[in-house]
Amino acid sequence: MAKEFIVPGKIVTGKGSLKEVGKYVDNFGEKALIVCDQITEKLGKVKIVTDALSKKNIKYAIFDSFLGEPTNIMIDEALSIYKKENCDFLIGIGGGSALDIMKAVAAMDANPGKISDYMGKEISGIKAKMIAIPTTAGTGSEATQFTIISDVESGVKMLLKGAQLIPDVAIIDPELTFTLPPKMTASTGLDALTHAVEAYTSRKAQALTDTLAISAIKRIFNYLPLSYHDGGNDVARTQMSIAALEAGMAFNNSSVTLVHGMSRPIGALFHVPHGISNAMLLGVCLDYAKEGAKDRFADMARAIGAATDEDSDDKAADAFMVQIRKICDVCQIPTLEGYGINREEFHASIDKMAEDAMISGSPSNTIRELDAEVLKGLYRKMYP
Repeated sequence: MAKEFIVPGKIVTGKGSLKEVGKYVDNFGEKALIVCDQITEKLGKVKIVTDALSKKNIKYAIFDSFLGEPTNIMIDEALSIYKKENCDFLIGIGGGSALDIMKAVAAMDANPGKISDYMGKEISGIKAKMIAIPTTAGTGSEATQFTIISDVESGVKMLLKGAQLIPDVAIIDPELTFTLPPKMTASTGLDALTHAVEAYTSRKAQALTDTLAISAIKRIFNYLPLSYHDGGNDVARTQMSIAALEAGMAFNNSSVTLVHGMSRPIGALFHVPHGISNAMLLGVCLDYAKEGAKDRFADMARAIGAATDEDSDDKAADAFMVQIRKICDVCQIPTLEGYGINREEFHASIDKMAEDAMISGSPSNTIRELDAEVLKGLYRKMYP
């Protein structure tokens, strides 16, 4: 059976690569909308981009008035600026929110209606070129055909997709991650780990995604604890940036599974950052998924040195789960209670969360069979 594998049009990696952005804007357009978070702007990273544009006589406008994860309201605001300023291409620089907003603006510039109209549909017709410059090592949005936007009216965190949402250029400069605080390092790093593990254990896995996923898993187990405890470590930050890219390319082509499906509703209803809600779910969800893919879990254990070829798949798979829990402990991931979420409110939301998770389609990629009732049980296990 033929398997499609899609990646950004051009990938640029290495320390200082942000300074080369001017090389990649030729023929992209006459005016860019730069989507960036205010922290990146204050650190002077956006000025590197604007200076490069000015040298090319390319004009620009900036959208930076957003906090937290993207909503449909933010998209409407950014799209309004894009059209009012007569922009014709986009640059996203920042965390996953900036990159997801950039993609959503490109989608809605080319399509009528509201962004919620496109949930569950293949987004196409995009005309604007996009350059994605991540400042975290986690979301992988620079390499994917997905954007995640919360609809504030329905309370649903929407997974929107389309091959044309993949950026034309992805610039991966590990220097941009050196200023990430420990909590953000943990959140984004465990998001990347979730991407890689789910890509490897998805029904849609293929040879190329397997290669990238295993490589990312090995890098993350080796270098996330070091990045978390020593944010200025050059080698660790560089390795995590590559791991996030690898994991992004892997799940872009094999899809995520149970963890992401259950994570989005928690984020939408209880405002838990995406990487943290993923990490909260890892133990419960992967314990369930493991029973349908012990050979794959065993592979991951052997790849990180938690098991040997002599160990049975059962033993190796269990060893991998021990390491999953350890890395979450190292990164000090809180429980739902520790995060301040009320138990009664959480349990009252379980039916809706399970329904929203199933509608997203991600859980069905899990190798082990499941349905909404299974998800409800897993949510309950999270907060007994």
